[in-house]
Amino acid sequence: RWRKENWEVIFRKIKSSQAANSGWQAIGKGLRVDSPDTLRLNQALPPMDTDPAACFKNVKRLVVKVGTAVVTRHDGRLAVGRLGALCEQLKELNSQGYEVVLVTSGAVGLGRQRLRYRKLVNSSLADLQNPQVELDGKACAAVGQNSLMALYDTLFSQLDVTSSQHLVTDSDFRNDSFREQLSETVKSLLALKVIPVFNENDAVSTRRTPYEDSSGIFWDNDSLAGLLAMEVKADLLVLLSDVEGLYSGPPSDPNSKLIHTYIKEKHQAEITFGDKSRLGRGGMTAKVDAAVCAASSGIPVVITSGYATDNIIKLLQGKPVGTLFHKDAHLWTSVNEVDAREMAVAARECSRRLQAKSSEDRRKLLLDVADALEANESLIMAENEADVAAAKADGYEKALISRLALKPGKASLCLAKSIRVLADMEEPISRIAKRTELADGLILEKTSCPLGVLLIVFESRPDALVQIASLAIRTGNGLLLKGGKEARRSNAILHKIITSAIPDSVGDKLIGLVASREDIPDLLKLDDVIDLVIPRGSNSLVSQIKNSTKIPVLGHADGVCHVYIDKSANPDMAKKIVRDAKIDYPAACNSMETLLLHQDLSNNDLLKELLAELRREGVTLYGGPRASSLLNLPRAQSLHREYSSLACTVEFVDDVGAAIDHIHQHGRHVNSHTDCIVTEDHEVAEMFLHRVDSAAVFHNASTRFCDGARFGLGAEVGVSTSRVHARGPVGVEGLLTTRWILRGSGQVVDGDKGVTFSHKDLPLQTQI
Repeated sequence: RWRKENWEVIFRKIKSSQAANSGWQAIGKGLRVDSPDTLRLNQALPPMDTDPAACFKNVKRLVVKVGTAVVTRHDGRLAVGRLGALCEQLKELNSQGYEVVLVTSGAVGLGRQRLRYRKLVNSSLADLQNPQVELDGKACAAVGQNSLMALYDTLFSQLDVTSSQHLVTDSDFRNDSFREQLSETVKSLLALKVIPVFNENDAVSTRRTPYEDSSGIFWDNDSLAGLLAMEVKADLLVLLSDVEGLYSGPPSDPNSKLIHTYIKEKHQAEITFGDKSRLGRGGMTAKVDAAVCAASSGIPVVITSGYATDNIIKLLQGKPVGTLFHKDAHLWTSVNEVDAREMAVAARECSRRLQAKSSEDRRKLLLDVADALEANESLIMAENEADVAAAKADGYEKALISRLALKPGKASLCLAKSIRVLADMEEPISRIAKRTELADGLILEKTSCPLGVLLIVFESRPDALVQIASLAIRTGNGLLLKGGKEARRSNAILHKIITSAIPDSVGDKLIGLVASREDIPDLLKLDDVIDLVIPRGSNSLVSQIKNSTKIPVLGHADGVCHVYIDKSANPDMAKKIVRDAKIDYPAACNSMETLLLHQDLSNNDLLKELLAELRREGVTLYGGPRASSLLNLPRAQSLHREYSSLACTVEFVDDVGAAIDHIHQHGRHVNSHTDCIVTEDHEVAEMFLHRVDSAAVFHNASTRFCDGARFGLGAEVGVSTSRVHARGPVGVEGLLTTRWILRGSGQVVDGDKGVTFSHKDLPLQTQI
């Protein structure tokens, strides 16, 4: 292992060692506002959420190091399957234009295995009865290097890839001429799409370190990989290990957690290293040393598992695998940031203090939040405009940008107003729903109480943070929020303003803002602390979270809202409802996505007027199987599509029964959101209202009414497309559960002989 001073010598010698990695340049581009208030706030803002896709999208040249524990099996034999999978990954990268340098370990282990076998074959019975002498490591290295490279050559040849062999020692890197020639050779090979394979030449190595085994051979290909990455100016260094990455303690310890992003200032003193590699020299300690040094020179490094068959490819696709080392990591995550469990536990403790407050105290807290939002509207808009500008620069879809943008005046006129409405609603906590006399002097009360701690994962809309936070305060719940990275600055300022209004007697950790998506897997494991997860977003997001946690999940997935125009519909009413359902706010989840028409309207003036009105408003029309033919419309790719923009699907159906069947089939049953019928036929309307199995079903009213504020709920966490425990717009009641309170005077059961049950309903009383 290189000592620190040796690394520093090499750093001074290597020219231009700062490797280009423009993918991370997204960090810090979130347009700061120059007002003094905003600049002061920036110091308190949480770090920018890292985006692995941005980190690795511009990688061209990478060095991959595979450790002995990956190359060999537990019995010391070669892990041919893993090596084959590695070579296939490198072949795929090679064919995609990546320049790959491979650093491999395993020569000593392979040589030792072969020499032991040869020694056994040539031994007499007397030889076998004598104590076995440890094989010379240099001899093992010499034999193993030949065998290892022969295997790589065979595997790569089968994949139509050319490889080259390079054996080096530590003293080589102290020679300027050698390093210059090495760089030129590697550059030439990479230009020819050859994969250079490096290994430290342990057969002739003279370097010794504290990490020595009985053979006296020093072996640290991790430091070699780091040096090569700097020398050839690599864009990325990948260190493959037998574990998923760097853990806070030994991976075998159930309390150890995978560290997704290594921050030297935070983790250096916290990590407890286990044993070194079972076969190699350095183990995880050597990998971390090499990763820290290479990262400090400007080369991103990832330690990940070499047991997986596609981790390198996943990494370059931007998927979070392993542990990332980067020179700017301290800018992304706060050094003092608490871990997931601490955050959840703190939210629970604060929620209990909030519940102990009087109803008037909780009401005043909400009013203070509303006042704070109004007082800081200019600051909110400045941060939101920065998010919108960054989203446009990054090429986000118009629908997402529309959801991201806050309209001028929305903080004061809409968000603060909805909070005040919520504050003036009836006290929801400890509300008595039922009182029963079980027996003489034994009174049972069914009361409402908070769920506990909520984890809300939402996308794009910063105004959702305000609604969710105010509902959590009103219901006495602790709250953890993870918004989309595109709304980072908006969410941060809103969170800062809201929590600043929470008194110290409750604690501002009542509402936690999760800074990085890397924390979500850890949070989803906390079924003993977090009581409900509410994901707001796509079906894939909801499904992913459901499959990753034991915590109950209340799904707020995408919704395909239908408007069915019956043959008896009032034409003017139909045009007004269709226009509003599509045009009022196309990005909303309650916007019309499919327009269903009774077949008798196919040659009707109403149809022509409806389509003309939508086209005038800029709506792009797609047709289902029947409508595309009859109306000469482009064919819709799917009848279950949420456009979230100025577009919709048009289709004809035979009658109301066919419309209901269409909704059930293409609304995907459990995920049906809001559906509407426009008709003057009362019998048809009642059939639609009672048979359509959606969260909300309307007659002669726009789907845009499906909203917590418009329903009089004050605010909403979202519109639930689940069935348990809440459905439709989820307001205060959806965030409460039941507590049973029994008041007695010494009664006992005694085999049900101790009391005479009366089970008499009693009048309700106002809670204290």
